[in-house]
Amino acid sequence: MSGRPREFKDTAVLDSAMDVFWVKGFEECSTEDLCKQTGLGRGSLYNAFGSKHNLYKQALQRYFELGHQANMEILERPGPIKDRLRALMESVIDIDMNDPDRRGCLAINAAIERGGKDPEVARLVAHHFARLEQALCHVMALGQRSGEISSKRSALELARFYRSSYYGLRVLSKVEQDRDALLDVVEGTLAAL
Repeated sequence: MSGRPREFKDTAVLDSAMDVFWVKGFEECSTEDLCKQTGLGRGSLYNAFGSKHNLYKQALQRYFELGHQANMEILERPGPIKDRLRALMESVIDIDMNDPDRRGCLAINAAIERGGKDPEVARLVAHHFARLEQALCHVMALGQRSGEISSKRSALELARFYRSSYYGLRVLSKVEQDRDALLDVVEGTLAAL
């Protein structure tokens, strides 16, 4: 029998742990919180994941995969480019405003809480942000070729501008009560393209 932790494949456990980290953050989340939410005992939790930090990283990666899939489903839809970009922003407004805990974006939460002191988490979050940038760059280039996006700025520059607005919107939606104010961010971003 090997002394290393086994790979844990149960997405239900990762989803439960993700929810705890999302509400409490890494620092405030105790092993007891994780055991209660996942249904695993302390020994099983550490045997499966090795440490709270490893579980946190796997929960983040799960969040990133789910988020990337959802984003790509919107960005790859047929139809006008600006409609897709609008739909992406409106989808997160709906998600964030309908969340009673106002958890916001776990990637942003992780970047703020752990990014400056945990290089592994910083790398994971940066990779997630870069994946969205790459997808947006592709969409911006398509929009420029079709004439739907009239800006002469590079597709990469436009993708970075949009991404900044998108993540700024995620921060605002944690506290903003006025949906129309958030929609103004969407319209302003799209008008700049």
